Amino acid sequence: MTDKNPTRVLIVDDHPMVAEGICALLETFDDIEVVGTLTNGVEAVEHAQSLSPDVILLDLNMPQMGGLTATEILLEQRPDTRILILTMHESPEYISAALNHGAVGYVLKDVPTEDLKDAIDAVMAGKTYLCSGARRAIDPKTQDGREPLTEREQTVLLELAQGKSNKDVACALDISVRTVETHRKNIKRKLGISSTAGLTRYAMEHGVLQGSGRF
Repeated sequence: MTDKNPTRVLIVDDHPMVAEGICALLETFDDIEVVGTLTNGVEAVEHAQSLSPDVILLDLNMPQMGGLTATEILLEQRPDTRILILTMHESPEYISAALNHGAVGYVLKDVPTEDLKDAIDAVMAGKTYLCSGARRAIDPKTQDGREPLTEREQTVLLELAQGKSNKDVACALDISVRTVETHRKNIKRKLGISSTAGLTRYAMEHGVLQGSGRF
């Protein structure tokens, strides 16, 4: 990772404390460079060329120009820029509108820091990213009635099901042990499983260890 240029991120949010908080969180990652914090869509359109962001974290409701209009204009200017909507709005209408306007990701502001990092990594890899809250808004339950696991939680479950410790998983995925513990806790909650043995049994029964499991 050290030989790669850091991902250049521009934050656009009309609440300075929110923008500063996100900036502080993202700057803890060595492979992310926050190139600026702006307060509305007009500023984003005016400064995107000079700041050259790879990813723009864009709020929806802002004065002068909102996120949807800004998304269209920004993508006309810089088609390769990834627009990641970061908002409190979780209605299906907002999510669909954002994606239809060209955004490649939708993240709610109350997500853990690691999820925001996952979102940035995903869109930089050419994927579309919806946080778990956005996915629930579109499809509240999986077929068996369980809350769906995030992509990262699925990966962690696979590692745990192979008998790895939290420390081993952390090393394998290049995340902190505390983050693994958080994912582990969320996986148990979502699946309604209280023990590690139960997680392993679930993984075996659902084909996770063969890479064909359905979550």
